Amino acid sequence: MTEHLIETTDLVKIYGTDKIAVHALQGIGVAVGEGEFIAIMGPSGSGKSTLMNILGCLDRPTSGSYMLDGEDVSRLGKNKLAGIRNRKIGFVFQSYNLLPRLTAAKNVMLPLLYNGHQRLSDRECHERAIAALESVGLGERMHHHPNELSGGQQQRVAIARALVNDPSIILADEPTGNLDTRSGADVMKLLHQLHDQGATIVMVTHEMSIAEHAERVIYLRDGRIVSDQLHASGVADIYNADNGGEQ
Repeated sequence: MTEHLIETTDLVKIYGTDKIAVHALQGIGVAVGEGEFIAIMGPSGSGKSTLMNILGCLDRPTSGSYMLDGEDVSRLGKNKLAGIRNRKIGFVFQSYNLLPRLTAAKNVMLPLLYNGHQRLSDRECHERAIAALESVGLGERMHHHPNELSGGQQQRVAIARALVNDPSIILADEPTGNLDTRSGADVMKLLHQLHDQGATIVMVTHEMSIAEHAERVIYLRDGRIVSDQLHASGVADIYNADNGGEQ
């Protein structure tokens, strides 16, 4: 077992060149232990989405290193990054990203179909998808299409899809952003249950009330970490300053 599941050193990400260069990340160093529940916060343009994309192996840093589960992934090519994503990372997006023509079960099965390291039969894929749906309380909705499900149910299908490959880490990008208060609370309760079962969760959010669910909050501004503290209360003053004193 590695000391840290995630460890970045001096991560830099620059978009563009010369006078139009945008320094999205400026020397980010962060370590995440197995089983942690972390929130990443920051105002628009702070670099939190860029950092999430790199942690999710959707993008590569301009410089610096990223160790994921003991493997340096910062210089891997697109095909190898895709393999890492499929095996080790479960994604939960604000917009759910479900395919409308597929049932809940078939949406959940998708990561299994692209897992080149674990060949499963159609029956095995179906059984694992159903088990994942049952784990989020949607076993009876397996044959429903996304347009037949509420927003909260669609997000739970997305969480089941994130879990089906038994990933090392769950990356949640604004997981409650499109949900009403009650559905958002249900999704956060589910993430807590997964964390209690040992899941490692890194969540991007702009809402202090959501960040309060995490054990630790990392706050970014202008591509740099300005605070890394246990509990959201440690970043409340910074958050309020960036949001005009809002509570």
